[in-house]
Amino acid sequence: MADDKTAAPAPPALEVVAVRSRRVSCDGVGGALGHPRVWLEMGEADFVECGYCDRRFVLAKGSERPESERLAPGVYEGPGGH
Repeated sequence: MADDKTAAPAPPALEVVAVRSRRVSCDGVGGALGHPRVWLEMGEADFVECGYCDRRFVLAKGSERPESERLAPGVYEGPGGH
């Protein structure tokens, strides 16, 4: 039986970013320390996770209406979202 003192530390919490579009991009927001920009699609789900940095993009409440690329291009540009 494992002792509580030898248990592995809990993994860090995922960063959750609220967005207004089901199509988002992520570049790790680290400048040279980030990762290549990738485009992510939620499809029918209300969230999507980046395969590089595990950042989770969640569709904000009230964003369920049809999307317009002209009004909400869905580009993630920093910790404040878009």
